[in-house]
Amino acid sequence: MSDTTQAEKHGFQTEVKQLLHLMIHSLYSNKEIFLRELVSNASDAADKLRFKALEDNELFENDADLHVRVSVNKDANTITVSDNGIGMTRDEVMANLGTIAKSGTKEFISQLSGDQSKDSKLIGQFGVGFYSAFIVADSVTVRTRAAGADTTHGVEWKSDGDGEFTVADIEKTTRGSDIILHLKDDAKEYADEWKLRQIINTYSDHLSIPVQMWKEPTEESEGPDGEKVEAQPGQWETINSGQALWTRDKDSISDEDYKEFYKTVAHDFEDPLLWSHNKVEGKHEYTSLLYIPKRAPWDLWNRDSQKGIKLYVQRVFIMDDAEQFMPTYLRFVKGLIDSNDLPLNVSREILQDNRVTRSMRSASTKKVLSMLSKLAKRDADQYGEFWDNFGQVLKEGPAEDQGNGEKVASLLRFTSTHEDSAKQRVGLDDYIGRMAENQEKIYYIVADSYEAAKNNPALEIFRKKGIEVLLMSDRIDEWLMNHLHEYEGKSFQSVTRGDLDLGDMDNEEAKKAQEESEKAFAGTVERFEKALGEQVKNVRVTHRLTDSPACIVTDENDMSTQMAKLMEAAGQKVPETKYIFEVNPEHALVKRIAEESDEQRFSDWADLLLQQATLAERGSLKDPGTYVRKLNEMMLALTNK
Repeated sequence: MSDTTQAEKHGFQTEVKQLLHLMIHSLYSNKEIFLRELVSNASDAADKLRFKALEDNELFENDADLHVRVSVNKDANTITVSDNGIGMTRDEVMANLGTIAKSGTKEFISQLSGDQSKDSKLIGQFGVGFYSAFIVADSVTVRTRAAGADTTHGVEWKSDGDGEFTVADIEKTTRGSDIILHLKDDAKEYADEWKLRQIINTYSDHLSIPVQMWKEPTEESEGPDGEKVEAQPGQWETINSGQALWTRDKDSISDEDYKEFYKTVAHDFEDPLLWSHNKVEGKHEYTSLLYIPKRAPWDLWNRDSQKGIKLYVQRVFIMDDAEQFMPTYLRFVKGLIDSNDLPLNVSREILQDNRVTRSMRSASTKKVLSMLSKLAKRDADQYGEFWDNFGQVLKEGPAEDQGNGEKVASLLRFTSTHEDSAKQRVGLDDYIGRMAENQEKIYYIVADSYEAAKNNPALEIFRKKGIEVLLMSDRIDEWLMNHLHEYEGKSFQSVTRGDLDLGDMDNEEAKKAQEESEKAFAGTVERFEKALGEQVKNVRVTHRLTDSPACIVTDENDMSTQMAKLMEAAGQKVPETKYIFEVNPEHALVKRIAEESDEQRFSDWADLLLQQATLAERGSLKDPGTYVRKLNEMMLALTNK
């Protein structure tokens, strides 16, 4: 390798500076993780070269023996992690080692709690493994050349982690990357070959790429039985098993093996929640190893973010984010699929319209849903933790995957009027199991918050009759209920939409009383309609209220309140919805208003009741100032009597 050209100095992206500060101050509680991250990255580089070489064998440069090598120089106090993989161009070095374009470091930093043991687990969720080198090194040098590039097109990157780095052109005879760590004084323990061997055996034994370390030559010696032991030359020795974990028999793989493999494939620092290892034979042959994490990644709500499924074909790595094998609502699933039925030169375009792909996607989806269903039945508390992390994403399922809609619905959890807090949840099977006698529908309400849903006046009759209502307050809930129409033969019914019909749960006596109330109050209803005019769709006597004077509800065919809010938040124009105004003739305030002979004063009271009901349903008013002024005037008039 020749001398470098004049090095150019550059500043790190602001987020990288913050990240390096955290790294340098030992954010990791387990420092040795740095080696796993660097070896894993080197293995990925080798995998990517193997795939690229399927189309251009010249990229191997007459050396198809892919490997990762770890070496120590005790005198220089350095560790070098080398690979002969895909390598990087100058532009790629600038993009990958100077910025963090997709890792979301801002979000990462915002989630830090100050607890090192907890914060260390976040690193892997943000794809910043390379920078973990600065945990043990006060200076890092990267020398790299892209496969297929001329030897004069090497690049050298250097940084002390102080906010700046230099980049220079160099000559590099071998392709791939060498990462040289100049160890800190308090990290000299890692400049020990046996220590590094132990770390690699612990964290990287399952990698399919050979991980090698130098074995020193030996002189001729005499064995314990006097036999002659020949001298051995120095050589690179493979220290990992080199067999892809998913290709091994399941009986030979321990839980710890599965957990360590997950941490590498998912770049996570916590154990997975669940996993499933399956070998499928028959019409299609493939192996899948699927994991469900314990914690949600920072970009869970980004539907366009990189997915967690790696694709291999006959143990050859093909692509990182094979979104074709898992629906978007299961984007939190990590793992891999290794197929024997796809061609080695498979592309994303081929995968998008391939019956083999569709078959594997269907089977993998059902496997994940089955894993979750078993967990929910086996351990409700553990499933509750899963739901806290991934529940809102799972709610996308009924709209996206109608074929598995019923299975997804069985996994959904909601708060309800029969539970004491927002932390207590009920599944649809449990809800149906405790339905009231003669109940034919699953009742629900969608509101801005748990408190708003729980205290909505429309629930009063349901509480009186002991009918359970599901309380929904996630932003996605209204969208969900537009696609979830029934479950186990029971239709869903919003308590704030359409006319209330409790069917056989209302006895004949109650129905007769309602009819008589409507007739007796018909004249007052007409006065309300005249007073409110175009503000409402119509006015009617309510059958849902017991304690409140009035409420507003949406007509069955009109856009609901929450859907309108969602569209408004998305910047879409929403047609104005006129509500149905329902009044409670048994309420003392309504009786008092009905006795009002002054039509202007009656109109003012009617308007106040409408605004009050609107506030309870929508959580806001178009003109709160006018409402407050009018309310003050009416209260003052009452006090002056």
